[in-house]
Amino acid sequence: MMLDAEIKNQLAEYLQLLENDVLIKISAESDTVSKEMLALMDELTALSPKIKTEQKKLPRTPSFSINRMGEDTGVTFAGVPLGHEFTSLVLALLQVSGRAPKVDGKLIDRVKSIKGEYHFETFISLSCHNCPEVVQALNLMSILNPGITHTMIDGAAFKDEVESKDIMAVPTVYLNGEVFGSGRMTLEEILGKLGSAPDVSEFKEKEPFDILVIGGGPAGASAAIYAARKGIRTGIVAERFGGQVRETLGIENLISVEYTEGPEFADTLEQHVKKYDVDIMSSQRVRHLERKEFIEVELENGALLKSKAVILSTGARWRNVGVPGEKEFKNKGVAYCPHCDGPLFKGKQVAVIGGGNSGIEAAIDLAGIASHVTVLEFMPELKADAILQKRLYSLPNVTVIKNVQTKEITGTDKVNGITYTDRESGADHHVELQGVFVQIGLVANTEWLGETVERNRIGEIIVDNHNATSVPGVFAAGDCTDSVYKQIVIAMGSGANAALSAFDYLIRS
Repeated sequence: MMLDAEIKNQLAEYLQLLENDVLIKISAESDTVSKEMLALMDELTALSPKIKTEQKKLPRTPSFSINRMGEDTGVTFAGVPLGHEFTSLVLALLQVSGRAPKVDGKLIDRVKSIKGEYHFETFISLSCHNCPEVVQALNLMSILNPGITHTMIDGAAFKDEVESKDIMAVPTVYLNGEVFGSGRMTLEEILGKLGSAPDVSEFKEKEPFDILVIGGGPAGASAAIYAARKGIRTGIVAERFGGQVRETLGIENLISVEYTEGPEFADTLEQHVKKYDVDIMSSQRVRHLERKEFIEVELENGALLKSKAVILSTGARWRNVGVPGEKEFKNKGVAYCPHCDGPLFKGKQVAVIGGGNSGIEAAIDLAGIASHVTVLEFMPELKADAILQKRLYSLPNVTVIKNVQTKEITGTDKVNGITYTDRESGADHHVELQGVFVQIGLVANTEWLGETVERNRIGEIIVDNHNATSVPGVFAAGDCTDSVYKQIVIAMGSGANAALSAFDYLIRS
């Protein structure tokens, strides 16, 4: 039995939503993964009479494709899509059967209008919480457009192929045999990379907003909801909903929610915003802000938006170490997400740079996968919570080196080691290894503001207790500000505070 009783019951309910019959073509042999895949197929067919199967030799074994009766849809899973990819399997079954996807109609039209042959392959790990978004987007494109195919490939099941391609980060997407992209991508971002962009004229026709929110993380979503509830004209510009929170696996400190995961939480943020009359402009980056009669916001696509008040909630991103080799070997041994990329380093030696909570949590996770983990901490002592340190020091395959500065990440075509300097003696040391995980905190996404808004020495926007910035009518919230603590619940609170302050500004102006 592949699925436990609870998941089986949930799956049975979902499969009742199948619109039409689907045919699963199975390519299997006698290996362990094939046996697991066949067991899963047996359970699926037992749960719905609309699921049919047949044996078929596919390009990869073990794998299976999900098709309309009499028609190949181009949706293939190489490996067993459990873990984070189980949702991808369920959605593929429903959408191939004819169930309409919950996607904006304009995006569907853009997918259908793509001409040519596009054969995508996505290498994933089942523990990667960023991979399903890419897999589901490309599956949907395959279902909607006959010129597009997509295969999800579990790297653990196809280790030889992963190693031959030197894939050291997931998700990694190939298009027609060439690398297309790596890391989390939304459907809109994939379309943008293919040259399919929304019409800029859509933006030119927009009337000025009362409040325009820039950024779609917890702070931005909260600000948009609070603004919209005031009954005023509200817009939100977001590169992607969720922002940095999508990189978080387990969330256990969101009050009243015992446990959730970053991607799931990000999706609920977007769904909540969509409950209100908010003009959502997704997959858009802002280039410039200037205060004139209105506050004018220029997008990277050239469009110009105007608003009476603006709330900046652009969040933060992983901080880089800034040493030779980091940029050169990104996705070639240098990684930032241990949950996503950790499985690719099974049995290998890795380093974690950073001794805060995120760094030590990463080291603990990686110790269960890698043969050895070396933790490098700049300060004389680790900064992580005592309970995490106790767990770390109990592990036999972890070495902690404190009071050192990373000097260089070395390699040829991929990482082969790390060099650090002992801050007390000044001596350099080199450790041979195959992976480096950078976990040294966040940096605010505010470079685009230039001198427009006052920021502190590390780029955070300076705000007062009303979340007002140095520019009248411009407010800021969340991790892009000089708020002392960077927490989801604090970001949401500051977003609400910024929206209420902006509304107060509007009625007094």
